[in-house]
Amino acid sequence: MSRFLVGLLREQWEVKPVRPRQLSRRALLAGGAAALTSCSAAGPSQPSSPPSDSPETVLAKGLIAEKESTIALYSSLIADGAQKLVPFRERHQAHVDALRRHAPMTSPAAAGSPSGSPSGRATPSAPQKKPSLARLRALEGKAAARRARQLAGLSPGMAQLVASIGACEAAHAAALPRSL
Repeated sequence: MSRFLVGLLREQWEVKPVRPRQLSRRALLAGGAAALTSCSAAGPSQPSSPPSDSPETVLAKGLIAEKESTIALYSSLIADGAQKLVPFRERHQAHVDALRRHAPMTSPAAAGSPSGSPSGRATPSAPQKKPSLARLRALEGKAAARRARQLAGLSPGMAQLVASIGACEAAHAAALPRSL
């Protein structure tokens, strides 16, 4: 009896080959027509517009332009013989380099010029006043005050960078010499 049950169970549980299901011609044609209709309904593909910059990238690009303007002011005073200001300018250049890692420029023209010289597009618009230490001190103080307001909503890494830049600017405002 057990032999009979074992044979019966084998027959029931034995894997039997399954014949693949065939699609009818009608189903195949209907599916193809539906696929073609959905492709043509979408129309020709539109060239995608470049993705807009994130708020952090916009902020970083604005800070880069501002820093390059500040570097240009320092450079003009250094060119007039104020060698004491070279470390201040170098720190601003380090800020620009750090910001560029957070905001990669998309076009070669926007990438700026080699380190140490400001790009043509970010130089101050025809400075009416000759740069002075008092003007640099005021510029550094105002920039440091803006940094605290710019921290809201930034990622931790970017917030740390902006706060560090603000701290450096505040130190510059206090450390700039009164005279050359």
